[in-house]
Amino acid sequence: MTAHDLIIIGGGPGGYVAAIHAAQLGLNVACIEREPSLGGTCLRIGCIPSKALLESSELYEQARTAFAAHGIKAGEVALDLPTMLKRKEQIVTMLGKGIDGLFKKNKITRYAGHGRLAGGGKVIVTPSAAGQAEIELQGKSIIVATGSRPSTLKGVELSGDRIGTSTEALSFPAVPQHLVVIGAGYIGLELGTVWRRLGAKVTVLEFLDRIFPGTDGEIANEAMKIFARQGIEFRLKTSVTAAKVEGDACVVTCSNGDTLRCDRVLVSTGRVPYTENLGLEAAGVQKDERGRVVVNQHFATSAAGVYAIGDVIKGPMLAHKAEHEGVACVDHIVTGHGHVNYDAIPSVAYTEPEVAAVGKTEEELKAANIPYKIGSFPFLANGRARALGHTEGRVKVLAHAQTDRILGVHIIGPRAGDMIGEATAAIEFGASSEDLGSVTHAHPTLTEVLKEASLAVLGRAIHA
Repeated sequence: MTAHDLIIIGGGPGGYVAAIHAAQLGLNVACIEREPSLGGTCLRIGCIPSKALLESSELYEQARTAFAAHGIKAGEVALDLPTMLKRKEQIVTMLGKGIDGLFKKNKITRYAGHGRLAGGGKVIVTPSAAGQAEIELQGKSIIVATGSRPSTLKGVELSGDRIGTSTEALSFPAVPQHLVVIGAGYIGLELGTVWRRLGAKVTVLEFLDRIFPGTDGEIANEAMKIFARQGIEFRLKTSVTAAKVEGDACVVTCSNGDTLRCDRVLVSTGRVPYTENLGLEAAGVQKDERGRVVVNQHFATSAAGVYAIGDVIKGPMLAHKAEHEGVACVDHIVTGHGHVNYDAIPSVAYTEPEVAAVGKTEEELKAANIPYKIGSFPFLANGRARALGHTEGRVKVLAHAQTDRILGVHIIGPRAGDMIGEATAAIEFGASSEDLGSVTHAHPTLTEVLKEASLAVLGRAIHA
């Protein structure tokens, strides 16, 4: 039996960041990951490869439709999909090797295999390599960071190729003539955007009466109008009852009787925590009705010495949330202190334009009877946005009506994912809209739109 101060099950964003931070604080750390590469879903088949394809597909679309307006004559533009997909894989491989290097640098022990709890601080590792004996580990503390997997729909027959999840949609061997996306969340619309840019007809089916569930409603409505103008077809309030492969086509059946025939189907109906076959029940770790691990404010489970972070616990399934929780959990284990401000966890959809948010939505403030004021400012009036040629969208700031403290910021527009960082810092440190509006912003920059929206809360926007 090999002993460690901390054993982490899962090498995704939460797990590997927690491992590195714990090693920096002097702990003897082990990390168990069954996949060949560290980085989890985010790096291997999620955040990173999707953003690589979004960047490549955006450049392809700009070369076909936008270069001429800049005085650039590019001639005939052709798509080389194999090279585009190869570039994506090279980025993933490079970043994976980078994490391997960080593990070596910080003297973290990596176990390649499947980890399960055995009670009393014990973890059993079943090696990934066939024929190898199980390894028994003993840890003073254990963190479960096994992430999540795509959810499925009753009646939808995943084929592993023609009807698949985001994993398959990252590596289609050819551009579909018609792609049906089931689910209008961030993942579905990002990947739908990729294949639309590359030439596919894209139809999005959504059970709800809106896209981007959980996003500020006004911003989500504006986003849908823009995406529709780009060519994405939306069918809201549409539930899917079946999807299967018939010959050379995929057939999707809806509850209203409509039937769609297409080349490929992307099932993007959310994710569920990966908590199966981990020995949680045997170790006394409690789960809730949705299969998530129940933890207290310090990420401790019902089993002594066992903690959980990331997608396996309550909250948004975001890589940066898992990272932050990993650091906070380790801090609590080592020092007794560790904190995550869940009001300051940003979210981003890397569509065009990007959609980013942090804090409360207008709907949440209304439901909680919190008095608020709104400041809004369009990118259309911003010099940098004009120069970029991306003027759709705006920034919306929600501040408390009495205290002026910023409660939420919602952005739809160019580089929204980068801009939301400033808004997140403002909420983290309790800034008011007047505070943010008083900060000098470089000119010309897109962040001036955030400044103007903050000033607009009190009716003081300069360029309105």
